[in-house]
Amino acid sequence: MPRRNELEHKALHVISNNGNDGVLQSELWRELDATSREGSRIALKLETKGLILREKELFEGRWTYRLFPKIKPASLDSIIDSPCLMCPNDARCGAWSPISPNYCLRLTAWILGIDQPETESSGES
Repeated sequence: MPRRNELEHKALHVISNNGNDGVLQSELWRELDATSREGSRIALKLETKGLILREKELFEGRWTYRLFPKIKPASLDSIIDSPCLMCPNDARCGAWSPISPNYCLRLTAWILGIDQPETESSGES
């Protein structure tokens, strides 16, 4: 039984690492060095737990499933352009400080997707 849990964990890791492209169920069980029966059971179990999505697909003349993660791994790409990362007021910024993310023009512009000139001071009115 521990082997099955270990295989489920590895399978979820493989599926998550393939991201938006997903992974074919047949490729998954080959990568896990499992039988097709084990691979199918693992995929069904992960789908039942709500961790993956299975979509039927015709691949090279045979029906199979493409597996997609329901929860994507966290990525720094979403905040890499945040003005807070290189803000000169970072040390003085806080929720209840005079300089606050609540009133920061740069942060607000970044969230709304508006380009703002670099010469404006962050958080100061």
